Amino acid sequence: MVKRDLTGLCPFVTSQKVLSGKWSIYLLYLLQEGPVRFNELQRKMPEDITHTTLSRQLKALEWEGLIVRQEFSQIPPRVEYSLSEIGMKFEAVLEALGDWGSEYIEFVKSKDTIKK
Repeated sequence: MVKRDLTGLCPFVTSQKVLSGKWSIYLLYLLQEGPVRFNELQRKMPEDITHTTLSRQLKALEWEGLIVRQEFSQIPPRVEYSLSEIGMKFEAVLEALGDWGSEYIEFVKSKDTIKK
């Protein structure tokens, strides 16, 4: 039996593929407030993340069309990242994920309390 690639056909598979990077959702969250420079993004990450890993993740999100990279011609060079038009439409999803994540944290805490 041949398995079909549902990317581009199923909205859930497509979303999962576009957001497959470990940090993609968190980076979209950080960019909600407006343009952010590379080093600032790196400082805001919850864990140490290498320059290469962050750069790859940003390039993937840019390639998918979710973010925009703007390079300024100055010395030293300055690059800012911001949400694209389709990336801004993800803000409602981020809010829903945040709400669900908060509820899940409470659920886990209550489970741990019951076990003790």
